[in-house]
Amino acid sequence: MADRPVRVLLVDDQELVRAGFTMVLDAQPDIEVVGEAGDGVQALERLRTVCADVVLMDVRMPRMDGIEATRRITAGAGGAGGAGRAGGEGPKVIILTTFDLDEYAFAAIKAGAAGFLLKDAGPPQLIEAIRAVHSGDAVVAPSTTRRLLDRFAVHLPDAERRASGALATLTGREGQVLRLVARGMSNAEIAERLHVSEATVKTHMGRILMKLNLRDRVQAVVFAYETGLVKTGQIGDEE
Repeated sequence: MADRPVRVLLVDDQELVRAGFTMVLDAQPDIEVVGEAGDGVQALERLRTVCADVVLMDVRMPRMDGIEATRRITAGAGGAGGAGRAGGEGPKVIILTTFDLDEYAFAAIKAGAAGFLLKDAGPPQLIEAIRAVHSGDAVVAPSTTRRLLDRFAVHLPDAERRASGALATLTGREGQVLRLVARGMSNAEIAERLHVSEATVKTHMGRILMKLNLRDRVQAVVFAYETGLVKTGQIGDEE
């Protein structure tokens, strides 16, 4: 764990929701709420004055919604929000959604969100999601990721990647790992399935992201669907 706590900016148009999240998160010794915002415009303004590692972002808000705010943050519009992070990179964004807003969450992931949670997630899920995204580890709620992609992959705009040849740069084992990631499996689950160490799985993931020029694990999942490596509704065991 880092010497300092994970710094979190809360973005939600409901003050009571923000207060509840603050109470839960500030009770953790390794997490600190450094600011709040009521919409996307305020979030961008706050990120110019506070250093945040993770932004917990609602989807539907007045003035600027979470999707547009996420797009601007991941594009580097977060100002001071990236200060103090390794390499000066900007904060990671976790989108909050409900089952009724799946399409918004998917659009936000395409805009650059590092993961997402259902808005009624319990405190343990919220806390672990923040820690996971901050560490660059697994996609938040991978089973939900798969459900979203199964539902919306037919609308993906980049299906031409299928013929790009990028998948040919992966080794057989790397392709296997990518398929399992796309099916919602964690590093630990993949390690058990393939009878290798979790560190080996992380090494494979690093190489996959580098070879495919992808930002993170979320993009890797989307890429697997866009290229047809994993088909919607495909749930059979990996060979």
